[in-house]
Amino acid sequence: MLWDWGYAIDILPELLRGLLLTVQATLLGSAVAYALGLVFALVRRSRIPVLSQAVWLLVEFVRSTPLLVQLYFLYFVLPDLGIRFDALTTGVIGLGLHYACYTAEVYRAGIEAVPKGQWEACTALSLPRSRVWTGVILPQAVPRVLPALGNYMISMFKETPLLLAISVMELVGAAREAGSETFRLIEPLTMAGIFFLLVSYPSAVLLRRVESRLAFAH
Repeated sequence: MLWDWGYAIDILPELLRGLLLTVQATLLGSAVAYALGLVFALVRRSRIPVLSQAVWLLVEFVRSTPLLVQLYFLYFVLPDLGIRFDALTTGVIGLGLHYACYTAEVYRAGIEAVPKGQWEACTALSLPRSRVWTGVILPQAVPRVLPALGNYMISMFKETPLLLAISVMELVGAAREAGSETFRLIEPLTMAGIFFLLVSYPSAVLLRRVESRLAFAH
């Protein structure tokens, strides 16, 4: 018998703990990516020579190197420089920083999509710069890019198995651990794949509905 239902039920709690850790890393990493990506986008748009160029170089470097290499650097190299975090925190920082460099471009596109007349109206009204951003530009730009931001969250969720490289026992790590104890991998890996599908597919459907509503609203 290839599939052992009794064994599958026995390892279910362990896999659910791994799934919970995967979701936790995804949500925290997404929060970091969304916040940091917005900061990057605003700094790039500020045109402050040194700062803007530094952010541009960071974004291009991160986008041009693999996430796995970045995780290794954060977890194994930074401690030699006196900067140390636990595995999950390192994973969240790595995921957040990596995807912030992509969400920054998404925010930039959303900001540039705001009609030019909105900027001109703010200038005509002599609104403070902080008020222009918080009261006029960002409330129009962010809703436009929500579907893209959601897609990056789903992508991040599917890349969390890379955290196993720095000893974060997420879903795939939990499946491997269960399989290594019994030398049976078909049940844990199949169940891990099903869990990924059960979370990713409904999220993608929900995002498509949000995108359709936003398109209709505009």
